[in-house]
Parts: sequence; structure tokens; C-alpha cells
Amino acid sequence: MDKLTSLSLSIGVLSGIATYFAVGPAAGVFFIWAATIAWAAYFLLGANLEAAINTGVNGIFGVFMAWVTAIFLLKIDPKVSIGVEIATALIVGGAVIVLCLSAKLPQFAVIPVGVLGYSSTFAYLLQTPDKMTQEVLLGASLNNPLLVISISFILGAVFGHLSNQLANQLNSLPNPFASDRG
Repeated sequence: MDKLTSLSLSIGVLSGIATYFAVGPAAGVFFIWAATIAWAAYFLLGANLEAAINTGVNGIFGVFMAWVTAIFLLKIDPKVSIGVEIATALIVGGAVIVLCLSAKLPQFAVIPVGVLGYSSTFAYLLQTPDKMTQEVLLGASLNNPLLVISISFILGAVFGHLSNQLANQLNSLPNPFASDRG
């Protein structure tokens, strides 16, 4: 079987399994959109064990930086003299500077994946009602984005790695979609 066919089949099958868990038994804890972001990052980083590790570590670091940012954002006094918008922009800008400068440490060197984790966290916080609260951010529950987005990123990297491994196994099989016509 050719590489594109085997990879398409493995990703398709495993995305169906991942979706089942995201909308079924793990709904609210495992988000398919965050997992597929990490899954794609895994392939962009080279689709190997190092890519899986870098996706998990850098994605979770991005989640952590967004979580810290959100805590600081909640501390903004609505009457702040520079305005809430400027205070928000300064906090986010400062956090992104830290996120990027952290790439000086080899384990955080994949800035784009950190940004994907950061953005995924804010997607969850800003698009899901009642999540951008101190109770959620500081709570030890599966509503906390530090937990649920990290879980989704880890599982996305795992599904990416599994889909690549399955594709490699399928490569040795005959292609069921190949035409025998010359």
C-alpha cells in the first residue's frame, strides 16, 4: 500500500476513535479540536517519537503560559487608569514574550507548538461559558484548562504517533484502492 493511502486510512480510523471518545465517554475532558491541533503539530515536527515529545511538552508549556495569563487577566481592576484593553494587551504581550524567550531552553524550543497550546487554551476559556473564572482556573477539577487542554494535547500527540505507526504497518499491505488497469 502506498504511503498516502496507508496514512489516510490510519488517520481516518483513529480520528473516528478519537471523535467517539471526545463526544462520548470523555466529553468535556477530551476536546477533539485541541487534540487534532496537536496531532497536526506532531506531523509538522517530523512524525517520530521526538515530535510526539516536543508536541506534548511545548503544547503543555503553551497551555501553562495561557493559564498564568488568564489568572493575571482576572486581576485587572475595571477602573485601571490605562484601561482594561491596554492592560489586557500588556499582560498578553508580556506572556507571549516569556513564551518565546523560553525557547532558549531546549525543551521549549518549538515556539509554534507553544503558541498552539496557548491559543487552544484561550479558545476554550473565551468560547466556553463560565470558564474564565478564578474558581475554574484555580480549581482542581476537569474544568480547569490547565488539565483538560493539556490532556487533549497529550492525547493528540499520542494519536498522531499511533496513526503514523499504524500507517507504517499498513505500508506492507497491498493497496485496495490501486487500479489494476494499465
